[in-house]
Amino acid sequence: MKMLLANSATPKHYTHCIEACLKCAQACEECFSACLKETDVQARTSMIKMLNDCAEICLQAAQLMSRDSMFAKASCELCAMVCEACAKDCEAFKDAHCQECAKFCRECAEACRQMARA
Repeated sequence: MKMLLANSATPKHYTHCIEACLKCAQACEECFSACLKETDVQARTSMIKMLNDCAEICLQAAQLMSRDSMFAKASCELCAMVCEACAKDCEAFKDAHCQECAKFCRECAEACRQMARA
């Protein structure tokens, strides 16, 4: 299902990247919540912090793109770095929610790299 832009003033070339950022932020929040319920939660402390960082930067990048900020590309560059780091952390855990989150992080990182180069 294709997400509709809330405001037709949002530049269309941002659409794919905004969608990827929002999906990634949601995946990170869901993974965060699921990780808190795991028996090895102490071993996940660093990853849990990373999930929070990733969700935050994804939402910020989406906000900056939505308002066509002059910092949108720089934000996307940072978002790609954080998403890659988060994916790597998530992949260290074999839970379905961590593996799924890693997939969304990698997709977002790629979309953000493309946006930053555009």
